Amino acid sequence: MKSFSCVINDPLGIHARPAGKLAKAAKDFPASTITITKGDKSAAANQLIKLMGMGVKQNEKVTVTVDGGDEDAALAAMKAFFVENFSAECE
Repeated sequence: MKSFSCVINDPLGIHARPAGKLAKAAKDFPASTITITKGDKSAAANQLIKLMGMGVKQNEKVTVTVDGGDEDAALAAMKAFFVENFSAECE
């Protein structure tokens, strides 16, 4: 299991269009479970409705956890996705 954290800098936070892209991107890694966590809320990255229900806003921190057979590739892809689509600063 591997993880990273990001501060979301997109003025709209995690909103519909990029959340849909995130769910689709997560499905490219069927051997891994990708989970997004904010505080006490978490959702599988491939579940659009649950992602939207987390209500992630600008300047909030999320943690992305990847566990599975292709976790290295999935982790790299998710980190790049967050930087490109949410203007995130990831550690």
